[in-house]
Amino acid sequence: MAVGTPFHPRTSVLNKSLNWRHWSGYFSAGCYDDFVQPEYAAIRNKAALIDVSPLYKYWVEGTGATDLIQRVFTRDITKCSPMQAIYTPWCDSDGKVMQEGTVFRLDTDVYQVNAAEPAMRWLQLNSEGLAVTISDRSATVAALALQGPTSRKILNECFKGDASGLRFFHLTEGTIGGMPVTISRTGYTGDLGYEIWISADCAITVWDTLLDVGRRLGITPCGILAMDVARVEAGFILIDVDYISAERALIPEHRASPYELGLGWAVDFDKEDFVGREALVAESERGSVRSVVGICIDWEPLDEIHAGDNLMPDLPQLACREPVPVYAGKDQVGRVTTRCWSTLLKKYIGIATVQARYASYGTAVEMELTVNFRRERVPAEMVQLPHFRPERMRA
Repeated sequence: MAVGTPFHPRTSVLNKSLNWRHWSGYFSAGCYDDFVQPEYAAIRNKAALIDVSPLYKYWVEGTGATDLIQRVFTRDITKCSPMQAIYTPWCDSDGKVMQEGTVFRLDTDVYQVNAAEPAMRWLQLNSEGLAVTISDRSATVAALALQGPTSRKILNECFKGDASGLRFFHLTEGTIGGMPVTISRTGYTGDLGYEIWISADCAITVWDTLLDVGRRLGITPCGILAMDVARVEAGFILIDVDYISAERALIPEHRASPYELGLGWAVDFDKEDFVGREALVAESERGSVRSVVGICIDWEPLDEIHAGDNLMPDLPQLACREPVPVYAGKDQVGRVTTRCWSTLLKKYIGIATVQARYASYGTAVEMELTVNFRRERVPAEMVQLPHFRPERMRA
């Protein structure tokens, strides 16, 4: 049975639509009002406050902590100084992705691992022989994402500490409303933004302070449906949607490597050893059979297909997670895993997994869609991800 996050006393009152989604055993607001567009607009034009507390959060500590992080993750954590973060996948022994998430180096031998799905078992299995303590703080640490162009101004006005010059994927500590918080320059929207990590018993005070300070700067409580559209524009993959965890894949074909997910840049062979290294070295040499790419669906043919039945194109205003086939000629060469209409870009965009030989940018393909209960195909083009990435994201 789902329960409320530490912010539920506030989000439950604000959620007029009663649009709740289940996320890792918690009630998570899908959309606070009847329409998602104002919340999406806040992400791209002002500032959105998003409850991301359902993320799993693990602390890894001890003299063997760095060895464990090096063993499990494909990135090289030794290249990070304390109070820096990395985004990284982690793989099984066959080099297939189990998950991807962020790792914060809080101190020399203290790390925070953030994951969308449980990861404690995998961390414990790989900690054998190491002097390390792993603790699950998912329930005791709340988290907010403050995302959007005015997020920095809001944070500067209410954060007691040094965040004005906080660089991308760096962290700092201070207080909001007198409550201790850790701020990371991270997020899942592809925009300027921060994530705020708070002890659960301080959560309400921090929420209230942010809303009070941010009101004149357009802060808007935002649900995960708007964030889902933003992450598609940003080209961020989502577990169980754009890929299947190697832990839950039913057949080998359902598993994917970092290279197939567009995360080859996050595999660091400078490290002597990590789980899946041998398999990934072999794949890097022979090449991958599939690739995640962006897809853009042409408007005019889409309009023509619908006009033949006196219909307007019914484009998804929310991120549609129902996979649909991608064709090259008569052959199915992949699938679109997430797609949506981007009101910012005025384009019908998506994230697709296709055979490697069709993954070149500019390659013409067709996407299947249903019009008047009839299967049709519409011309589309492989494009580079992200679909949208403003300079302010890293500024």
